[in-house]
Amino acid sequence: MFKRSSILWAAAVLIAMAPDLYFWIVRMLSGAEDGVFFASMTWGWCAGDEIDSQLRSLLTPVWDFPLLWFGSAPLIALACGAVLLSLRSGRPRLGRILARSAAAVMIARHLPSPLLLMLDVSTEPGCAEIWGPPEILGWNVAMDLYHLIPAILVLLAIRTPGLPPRGGLARTATAVSLVAVVILSAVADTAAGEVSTSRALDCAGFGDGTMSGFDEREKGFLCAVRDDTFDRGVPQLADMPDRELLAYGRQLCDLAVANGGDAYSPAVSEATGEVGSGSLVGALTRLCPEVAAREQEKGRQEQAEEAAFIAAAERSCAAHPRHRPRIRPVRQVRATMWTEFWNINAWDEGDEGGNADRMIADLVGSGPGALDIWAADEVGHACVTGEAYRRRPPVETRGWEQVVEVGYETRQGVLSVVDGSGGRLPDLAVGGPGNYRVRVHVRGRKAVQENINAPDGTVQLLIMVFPGKERRPVIYRDRLSEKSQGTGP
Repeated sequence: MFKRSSILWAAAVLIAMAPDLYFWIVRMLSGAEDGVFFASMTWGWCAGDEIDSQLRSLLTPVWDFPLLWFGSAPLIALACGAVLLSLRSGRPRLGRILARSAAAVMIARHLPSPLLLMLDVSTEPGCAEIWGPPEILGWNVAMDLYHLIPAILVLLAIRTPGLPPRGGLARTATAVSLVAVVILSAVADTAAGEVSTSRALDCAGFGDGTMSGFDEREKGFLCAVRDDTFDRGVPQLADMPDRELLAYGRQLCDLAVANGGDAYSPAVSEATGEVGSGSLVGALTRLCPEVAAREQEKGRQEQAEEAAFIAAAERSCAAHPRHRPRIRPVRQVRATMWTEFWNINAWDEGDEGGNADRMIADLVGSGPGALDIWAADEVGHACVTGEAYRRRPPVETRGWEQVVEVGYETRQGVLSVVDGSGGRLPDLAVGGPGNYRVRVHVRGRKAVQENINAPDGTVQLLIMVFPGKERRPVIYRDRLSEKSQGTGP
């Protein structure tokens, strides 16, 4: 082996071992048993960092092989020995192949990270933070570049004598170019198939997003599809790469626009398949202005229809004659009350949602600080009159299908009946905290049970509240079950 080659081989081994030798000597002189380790925590997503992490996870068992310890110095020494043996056996080409293979291993170990970092920073400057703090990042890059020097020295050491110097450099450049092409291809494939996360898109609006290249509509669409909170989003499409998902969304937009912006049209439904157009409407309103306009107009129409329906129900309740009590109440109020779960309720403050006892005649139930009154079969409304007394009023049963009385105890001194839409009667417990009797009258219940299309205002409720310590419930009339206890005029 020529003197020049021997110097290059020796330099390659020494340069490879130098960092480990330095830290070993420092520890020996300082008496420290362990080295110093640094760690950092970051969040976000960048293509180069993701590929680098995957490569490290995949190849760590290979890099832990003893030949690659001490900066790959054992591998360099082995390659040098192989070149010497091949020269003595008259097969120098085999030695050069083994040496180039060793150099390729070192390049593959230390070149990808700097290249991937450079690609990340060139496409998105904020990605540098994902790779770690500047001090640690600078050290890692410097060491990766440093450990490329022995690989270059190995390639120079095996350059065939007599060839122009550019031959060895050309082969080195070719090897490096091949590695770069492989990495760039992986990055391109990853970017094309990238699936961004909600955090990378900054869907929450905290300003920590790392994804770029999307306008607000595109980002809104991606966020709406990938929103996994409270069973929102479209889980069937959540793993589709960004570009494919946007292309799919634009296709659906075109179909909706061709049908007047209707995202529920048969053409859109057919294109969505098992996903269903209904689950995608919210996301499409972010991407397609025409769909958003159509949905806004539909929302305004629904609100107008709901307001008209409520107004008609209130007019029907207002048309009923006002109840004429036998004795004068302290307070009398009327309201149209709505429910989605059969009942209207009253609770003491702090006991909201408390459970009342079983419903007497399926009409009214009570418990400590809790009162439930039937008002409609599932979704519906009732015309309610509430009356508060300071003494027991006469019993009235004429014209009512059911009349039931129960006891009610309030520690807060409040009995305010609330419906499912937030409507509320004024306080009927005029005597403050204590025990009361609640007498509930109803008519029209049989009609709505037998006819789902019963007219508005069919159900009428009269609620009388007055002081009383009796807890036993009393059924004064129950024509729905043909039971009656007590009589009335």
